[in-house]
Amino acid sequence: MKPTLLTAVLCCFSLLAGTSSAQNRIESRQPDIPQLWTAENAVAFAISGNPDSFIAQKRIEEAQATAEMAKAADYPLINLSAEYAQTNTPMYSFGNILNQGAFDNSIDFNDPGRTDNLNLKALIAYRLYNGGRDQAEIEAALATTEMSKSDLIAVHQRLGFEVIKTFQAIVQAEEMVKVRQASLDAITVALDVGRARYDAGDLLRGDLLNLELQQARASEDLIQSQHSLELTKRSFLNLLGLRDGEVVLSDTKETVQQLPESINYQNRQELKHLLAMEQASLALLRKAEGGRRPTVDAFASYQIDAGMVLEEAGDSWMAGIKMDYNLFDGRRTSSEIVKAKSQLQGIQGLIQKTELALNLEIQQAELNYQQAEKRLSVTEKMVTVAEEGTRLSRVRFKEGVILASDLIDFELRLSDAHARQLAARARYQVAIASLRRVAGLPQFPNTEKTREGLK
Repeated sequence: MKPTLLTAVLCCFSLLAGTSSAQNRIESRQPDIPQLWTAENAVAFAISGNPDSFIAQKRIEEAQATAEMAKAADYPLINLSAEYAQTNTPMYSFGNILNQGAFDNSIDFNDPGRTDNLNLKALIAYRLYNGGRDQAEIEAALATTEMSKSDLIAVHQRLGFEVIKTFQAIVQAEEMVKVRQASLDAITVALDVGRARYDAGDLLRGDLLNLELQQARASEDLIQSQHSLELTKRSFLNLLGLRDGEVVLSDTKETVQQLPESINYQNRQELKHLLAMEQASLALLRKAEGGRRPTVDAFASYQIDAGMVLEEAGDSWMAGIKMDYNLFDGRRTSSEIVKAKSQLQGIQGLIQKTELALNLEIQQAELNYQQAEKRLSVTEKMVTVAEEGTRLSRVRFKEGVILASDLIDFELRLSDAHARQLAARARYQVAIASLRRVAGLPQFPNTEKTREGLK
């Protein structure tokens, strides 16, 4: 019972230690959470903390391990073996006698008797030539590693762009909450003025009801904006790889990003992934074609045979070169070549399709940026005009010059102008981020330095 109990206790400690170490591994890749978020440190944090980055990194390690396995063909195979056996089978017993150097003319070939043998053997083998198949497999594995590296960079760039979009959405939502609150405050003041005028008999009941209705609408708009802000913050935390937490943006919310000097889809990781895939496919085609060529192997071995029954021992060695060549394999090699060529041609077609799609993305991103730049200028003028018009209408309503419906129209126009301006600012920043994305550039040049600073 005691050993069983001890074993159970040790197993429990092992499971706890394993769980703790697993948690440490997960937590060790999580950098410190900043108190204030900027667009730059948010991008860096997402690259470090988002599970997609972790998964892509492990795929690189897997591809590198596969490449190391393929490189093993460049080295000789060295094997050591030991075997002990007893037998009275005539063939094996007679072989043991010969290997141990114990043969004499008195031995009966049909019944040599019981023998035993301890065999110690060292073998070295090296493939001199196999039609280039090993080298092609190495090249394919290295190309696969490059594909995984391109995937990791693509994940980082996609995360960076999505973080910028969500960050700007938070900025827009926070400002929209302020706009909705200001609109509610303004209509509340107007309602107070309207009630005073109604009590004085200077305002119709219908106008007062319109003001009360507009106050209710402004309250609803504020609630919706606050809800939208909370949802956007949750999306932001999800991108960062966090389950929960507070999202407090830095006072400097303006995202300072440089416009790319030139935009070329040749830098896109999606295309680099396909080009690496093409190289891997070419290597696999060469490997398939190598099946039509012979294989040449060199080998050498040394062995010692000793027995306790005969009390004799002997040693021997063997070395040589072996060549294999398949004269006919049922057209298997030809089919593999056809398959590899078809896969290569399919990838080349996919490259052409991707180039067209990436070129279209660049054109769309450039047009979106031009539109965002123009809309930003227009909405700034719109807000200026709306603010002045609303200011005058509030004074005139207080003086009893205009109706409540006219004041409500001006308030709605101002709120709409602010909303359009906030959307235009966010789209302008996202348009710059989109230009950097389609150019195959990181959102911020010093992202790696920022990542190191967070750790």
